[in-house]
Amino acid sequence: MAEIRPFAAYRPAGGLERRIAALPYDVYSRGEAKKEVERNPESFLAIDRAETGFEDSVDTCAPEVYERAAGLLEEWIRRGRFVQDEKPCYYLYEQIMEGRSQTGIVACASVDDYVNQVVKKHENTREEKELDRIRHVDACNMQTGPIFLAYRKNEVLQKIIASVKEGKPECEFTSDDQIVHRVWVIDDGERISAVYEAFRQVPAVYIADGHHRCASAVKVGLRRRKENPANTGEEAYNYFLAVLFQDEELCILDYNRVVRDLNGYTPEQFLEKAAERFSVTPMGGEAFRPGKKGSFGMYLGGCWYRLDAPDSMRPGDPVKGLDVSLLQDQLLGPVLGIGDPRTDRRIDFVGGIRGLGELERRVREEGGVAFCLYPVSMEDLERVADAGLLMPPKSTWFEPKLRSGLFLHGLL
Repeated sequence: MAEIRPFAAYRPAGGLERRIAALPYDVYSRGEAKKEVERNPESFLAIDRAETGFEDSVDTCAPEVYERAAGLLEEWIRRGRFVQDEKPCYYLYEQIMEGRSQTGIVACASVDDYVNQVVKKHENTREEKELDRIRHVDACNMQTGPIFLAYRKNEVLQKIIASVKEGKPECEFTSDDQIVHRVWVIDDGERISAVYEAFRQVPAVYIADGHHRCASAVKVGLRRRKENPANTGEEAYNYFLAVLFQDEELCILDYNRVVRDLNGYTPEQFLEKAAERFSVTPMGGEAFRPGKKGSFGMYLGGCWYRLDAPDSMRPGDPVKGLDVSLLQDQLLGPVLGIGDPRTDRRIDFVGGIRGLGELERRVREEGGVAFCLYPVSMEDLERVADAGLLMPPKSTWFEPKLRSGLFLHGLL
């Protein structure tokens, strides 16, 4: 059963939330992050992506980058820009995007639950990306980016959340992308006990987003546990910062693919290859977004095409039957030569929030071909995780993204 604990968060001082809150560090390129910090020096991105304070010649993972992150965080706390709550609490974090609301419980999840697969993952991680966040957490002695977790419907937690939200939120603001953010504090003992016990009845929680942040937090915790002979299990590093949402509230968008060349084929030859495996329907200049599983949009040579997989192509395996797997196994691998999409520099991944116009722009400017996929469902994600399997990389794109800087979990 899941151990989900309250904690004494560091939070922005009242009135600073909107200026400090930032999108996750990994949704930005280095150039985009630098522009954002130049636009808003108070953004938490200045700490999460501290290389923005250096010339581009300084490596992103240079020691001085992590030293700057730690120094800035210490300075902001000293100046009162962050204030730590006096006692462990749970928090509610609501986001409203285009009229759709999702409300999560901000808490700390257990490193042991991750190790024992009570916290279940559905994607592999890359070591170099883990190392960056390990160094960041170690230098700052703080977990700064929450892990996005999901749990199946729980009526007890539903009632507690509804009751807390009857009160006035502690803070409320609208970010530049027009998403409304609201925070409530759960600080009374009775409710804290009720939340804790309710999660003790939850058999599993699922990583929706933040696999690298989660793996990094766990590795920091396990290493510090080994380095501390007096470890009791109660130390802060044995837990990691998370926001837990009921699965039916969440929205997964498409996570699309752009391949920079056609692996030596002409557009006509590639179309012939695609038609050997899929039913191909020309859509002309009209952008095509698939409306069901087994259907794909393809942008090639200035035109859109609809690709439909035959029923016989989809196996019963929960991973092999995913659309991302069908595309990889039928076209990207055997035809375009993308053997390992985690490492091949010819492929890039574009979140559905950027729209189909971004796929068109990339192909016009860089050549190659783009594919739009039907989104993976929460049921698919949970089925894969429950089976102890892993999805292909970049299978899910959740919106809205959790903001960093609203809640910090200290490790000391």
